[in-house]
Amino acid sequence: MAAAVARGVSVPELPRLLARDPYLTPFVPDFQRRYTVFHDRLKNIEENEGGLDTFSKSYKTFGVNQLVDGGLYCKEWAPGAEAVFLTGDFNGWNPFSHPYKKIDYGKWELFIPPGQDGLSPVAHGSKLKVVIRSKNGEILYRISPWAKYVARVGTNVNYDWIHWEPPLPYLRKHPQPKKPKSLRIYESHVGIASPEGKVASYKNFTYNILPKIKDLGYNCVQLMAIMEHAYYASFGYQITSFFAASSRYGTPDDLKELIDIAHSLGITVLLDVVHSHASNNSEDGLNKFDGTDSCFFHSGPRGTHSLWDSRLFDYSNWEVLRFLLSNLRWWIEEYGFDGFRFDGVTSMLYHHHGIGTGFSGDYHEYFGLHVDEDALVYLIMANHMIHLLHPESITVAEDVSGMPALCCPIAQGGGGFDYRLAMAIPDKWIQIIKELKDEDWNMGNIVHTLTNRRYEEKYIAYAESHDQALVGDKTLAFRLMDAEMYTNMSVLSPLTPVIDRGIQLHKMIRLITHALGGEGYLNFMGNEFGHPEWLDFPRTGNNESYHYARRQFHLADDHILRYRFLNAFDRDMNKLEERFGWLASPPAFVTENHESNKVIIFERTNLIFIFNFHPSKSYTEYRVGAETPGKYPFYKIALDSDAPEYGGHQRLDHNTEYFTEQYSHNFRSNSLLVYIPSRVAIVLQNMDIPN
Repeated sequence: MAAAVARGVSVPELPRLLARDPYLTPFVPDFQRRYTVFHDRLKNIEENEGGLDTFSKSYKTFGVNQLVDGGLYCKEWAPGAEAVFLTGDFNGWNPFSHPYKKIDYGKWELFIPPGQDGLSPVAHGSKLKVVIRSKNGEILYRISPWAKYVARVGTNVNYDWIHWEPPLPYLRKHPQPKKPKSLRIYESHVGIASPEGKVASYKNFTYNILPKIKDLGYNCVQLMAIMEHAYYASFGYQITSFFAASSRYGTPDDLKELIDIAHSLGITVLLDVVHSHASNNSEDGLNKFDGTDSCFFHSGPRGTHSLWDSRLFDYSNWEVLRFLLSNLRWWIEEYGFDGFRFDGVTSMLYHHHGIGTGFSGDYHEYFGLHVDEDALVYLIMANHMIHLLHPESITVAEDVSGMPALCCPIAQGGGGFDYRLAMAIPDKWIQIIKELKDEDWNMGNIVHTLTNRRYEEKYIAYAESHDQALVGDKTLAFRLMDAEMYTNMSVLSPLTPVIDRGIQLHKMIRLITHALGGEGYLNFMGNEFGHPEWLDFPRTGNNESYHYARRQFHLADDHILRYRFLNAFDRDMNKLEERFGWLASPPAFVTENHESNKVIIFERTNLIFIFNFHPSKSYTEYRVGAETPGKYPFYKIALDSDAPEYGGHQRLDHNTEYFTEQYSHNFRSNSLLVYIPSRVAIVLQNMDIPN
């Protein structure tokens, strides 16, 4: 790295980044160094591996792959091994009858000729293991890091590597959709996508959940816990087999069908990819694959995450780059995923992994020796590869630190991500609801949190995700209504002040987050209708119960329950965005955040959004600024949280036409007068401009 830095490669469009943010100028050497390392590694791949295209398709040669003549070619990277063998059903589990040949750079290969019938010597569905003889003579039975299918059979504690080569593999029927201009994400977990107390299936998700997602107006589903993980309660974040789709929900073909059907509905599918760490499970996972504590990971303390108790990749290692880049390519090309939400990016970016670190926004926090530039360069390389080979793909970074330029083009010195999660927003809503009385809500602070994002970097806004649903935390609905959700959500029972407040604020919080908070929007499954209780996977601490590891979708379908009001509002909110595309438009212009009135007003696209958070005060003829073209434009209500179909009090007349006057107000050329009831969100549409 030192030689590369000394020589340097100019960042082609760095001046554009600096023009937008001159405060980054002192850190030009850092941008230069990062880009140079990326450039040199890319050049080395081109010169030594036949190009990035070939390098990132290494799943075609590593692991166990069938040749055209029916034989098998097997390859592994095990630099710490003394000898490597393949065993399984095919050879009666003879551990040493099929030795690999050692080749260059710690790699091992094995050819197995086809059978006399010309068929593969390893039958589809049969079990395999790699046998490693370590340097100290220990014999280890391992699952290949490149295994495409693993499953826990019967009452077995450990997973079996199962050779997956079906005679009639699933063939896609539908084209992948174009990249959405406005991204409305439905964050999902296949296993909990059922009201039943069990692990739900890919088939269930395909035929029961995808239609719900489509009906709700979401155009993207983000699938969690797909990469195989031995421990279900890890929520899919302790990966053991990186190339294997989790078998607890069904077969690889079932997942391919799910994605294909989603595409037929016009739904983009993102994978929640975990390249920030790996499970420390050595029986089922990558840990100690070759008998050493390194191989894919840093050795010693640097190779272990102290809070997650998991292994940390060595992103400077050539074979680790091959493995991770090929993993991304595999999920796109084999399964048809349309992109990725990269988990744990903050942990990757810094040597301290964000542990015990509060990011204040001081730029020195993002540059210097505490930054893991090998990890950062890997992320840059990953984004480069994804967007070069699959331009329609989408990448999202889960980074709580706010690293500058993470979502800027690589040519400008950025990380190359399309979006980043606006992680401060859900924390702000929790803090407000938990700590403040309604009359103490600070309108300026809410607006600041929702608009405080880097110019020309796209953010995914969300009021809550899976994090807030987990046991030990509470969803917004549960924080707002708590125990009364058990007794007072029926329309046959009186509407109590607690339930009324909760329903109204739930709608308002989600709409203002959707419309003001970013360039994309995310919701975790079930939270759209205020799913009660929390999420907890079966584990020893809860007697292996599935009671909280499910989503009770039937609650929103029951016309006796008030959950349907929240569900309907969420659907119509998304449908309105689909019509007007505010997520794909420039940021909103906030015309008012009035503290004593508890009113927030802003314009985005041809809509005016009005929020009255006051718990009791309504306002007649409230003047609202509007920058409207035309001589006599008028507005009508496009969405009203107070409508009866949303559990509101029907205080607004939807036939009212709101005419603008040439009377400037709040830095807008025109204005109009509006009746604004208490605890209400109103969206006004400019009828003079066709949508």
